[in-house]
Amino acid sequence: MKNIKRDNTPNQRRQKAPPAFIPWRFGVICGFVVLALGALIARAAYIQVLDPGKLIQEGDMRSLRVKALPSARGIISDRNGEPLAVSVPVQAVWADPVQIFKNGGLAQVDRWHALADVLGLDRKALLNRLEQNQSRRFIYLQRQVSPAMAAYVNKLKLPGIGLKDESRRFYPSGEVSAHLIGVTGIDSHGLEGVERTYDGWLTGEPGRRTVRKDRYGRVVENISLKQREPGKPLSLSIDQRLQAVAYRAVKQAVADYQATSATVIMADVRTGEILAMVNAPSYNPNNRDQLQSFRMRNRSITDAMEPGSTIKPFVILAALENGVADENTIIDTGNGLMQIGGSRVRDVSQVGKADLAQILKKSSNIGVSKLSLAMPVDAVLGMYSGVGLGDASGINLIGEAQGFFPDRRRWSDFERATLSFGYGISTTPIQLLRAYATLGGMGVNRPLSILKTEQVIPGRQVASVENTRKLLNMLETVTQKGGSAFRAGVPGYRVGAKTGTAKKAVAGGYSDEYIAMTAGLAPISNPRLAMVVVVNEPQGDKYYGGLVAAPIFAEVMESALQILNIPPDAGTREELKVVSHRGKTHAGT
Repeated sequence: MKNIKRDNTPNQRRQKAPPAFIPWRFGVICGFVVLALGALIARAAYIQVLDPGKLIQEGDMRSLRVKALPSARGIISDRNGEPLAVSVPVQAVWADPVQIFKNGGLAQVDRWHALADVLGLDRKALLNRLEQNQSRRFIYLQRQVSPAMAAYVNKLKLPGIGLKDESRRFYPSGEVSAHLIGVTGIDSHGLEGVERTYDGWLTGEPGRRTVRKDRYGRVVENISLKQREPGKPLSLSIDQRLQAVAYRAVKQAVADYQATSATVIMADVRTGEILAMVNAPSYNPNNRDQLQSFRMRNRSITDAMEPGSTIKPFVILAALENGVADENTIIDTGNGLMQIGGSRVRDVSQVGKADLAQILKKSSNIGVSKLSLAMPVDAVLGMYSGVGLGDASGINLIGEAQGFFPDRRRWSDFERATLSFGYGISTTPIQLLRAYATLGGMGVNRPLSILKTEQVIPGRQVASVENTRKLLNMLETVTQKGGSAFRAGVPGYRVGAKTGTAKKAVAGGYSDEYIAMTAGLAPISNPRLAMVVVVNEPQGDKYYGGLVAAPIFAEVMESALQILNIPPDAGTREELKVVSHRGKTHAGT
C-alpha cells in the first residue's frame, strides 16, 4: 500500500479582490447625474417658465381650430322698405391637395369628373390644377356655390374636399336698379354704385369660434367665441315703383329710336331726395356674365353733355333777378336770324316781337341771346352756378362727373350768346335735375340725396320767390298748345317743362349725332317732382327733344303723379274728377 505523501507546506495567502467602491468613480458618476438632472431641470424651467410659447404653439397647431363665422352684409331697401339688395347664405368649395394625395390621389377619376361637372369646371383643368399644387394645404375650387351644389359635393365624399360658409349678394330688382345699387365682388365688397360708396356701412364684422379638437376631429374644448356683427341696413330715397315705370320707358325708347342710351332721373323738390334713377342699356347684377363696362356705367352721373335749350329758363331768371327785363318786356327777334360778328344765331321758327313767356315757349335762341348780351357775363354764369350747374350734386356716388364750366377772362359776344342756349358748357343729367329742383323749391338750392332723409336738408336761397314763381308760370306755357314741349304735358296737371336738342361735341367741333332732352316740374301750382329725360344719339328723322324725350317725360311723370297720389291741379271740375278716378284706379292696380 503506497503511502500518500502529504504536503505539509503552509497555505499561501490569497490575494484580496479590489474594493467594489471606488470613491473617485462614484464622484464622477454623481457629478454626471447631477449635471444631467440640472440640465433637465434647467430645460424644463426654460420651457415652462421662460419660453413656453413655442411648444404651446406647436401643440395648438395640432389641436386648436378657428372657424370663421361670416357676417351678413346690410340690406339695402327703397324708401318703402322693399329690398333691393340682400345677402343669401352660400358655400365655397376648397381642396387640400396634401390630404388628397395622401388618401389615394386622383385614382377615382369618375368622382373627380363629377365634382368638376357640378362646379362648372373643365375636368382636365381641375385635375391638372390639383396635381400642380400637391404641396399646398388650401386652394379654392369654386366660390359662392348654391346649397344644392354644396350638398351634392358633400355626398361625393372626396378626401381633401371641404365646404366653407359664405354669403352672396342677391338683387331682387335686377336690371331695373342695377346702376344705382351697384354690385359686389367675390369677397362681398362693393364695386359700383351704392354698394361701393357705402361699403363701410354695409359691411359687418365677421365672428370667430376657437375650439380644441382631438386626433379624430372631435371638439373637446370650446376656447372662445367672438360674436359676429351684421352690416347695418341702408334705406334709399328711391321708390321702386317709380324705378320700374321709368326703366320700362327708357328701355322702350332705346328700342324705338335705336338710341345709344337713355336716362331718366327724378327728385322730390321739397327734400332733394332722388325718387328714380334709371339708364338703358342696363345689366343684371345677379349674372356676372353681363358685367361689362358699357352696361355698368351710370350715365345719369357720369355722362357730361351740353344742355342745349333746357338751360334757357335760367337765363330768363337771371334777367329777372338783375332787372334787365320783366314779364312784360318785349324783345324783337326779327326774321329769325341775328348776325354777331362773323357768326349767326338762328331760330328754328320766326317769333318776331315777343315777351319773355313767348320767348321761352317758342325756344327762341335770338331772344335769350339778347337777354344774355344785355347782362354782364358774370350774371349769367352766377345764376348757372347758383342753381347747381358745374357742382357736385350731393348724392356722393363714386364716379360722378363735374362737367365743364368755363372760366375765361375775355368773352366774345358770340360766346356770350351761345352760352345762353346751352353751348360752351357741359353738365350731367343729375346736375340739370338739381337746377330744375331749385326752381321747384322756389329758388332754394339744396343738395340732392340718394338716402331717405328724416329731416329736410336746409338749402340756400339763390333767387327770389317772386321771380321764380313768374318763371314757373312761363315754363307752364311751354307745355301748352304751340309750345316746344307740348308733348310733355300731362292731362289734369299743370306741368312746366323745357326741351333741348344739342349736337354731340367731338374733338375739333361737333358730330352729326344729337342728344335729345326734356327737363321739367309738376305740378306747377305747388311743385313736387322734378325730372330730366335724356336720349343719347337717337337715329332716324326724329331727334329733337320735343319729339323724342318729351313723350317719355309725359309718360313717366303721369305715372309718378298717380302713384304718389298727388292731386290734379288743372282743368275743369268734371275733368279733375275723371283724372282723380283714373289715378285711384291706377293706384289700386
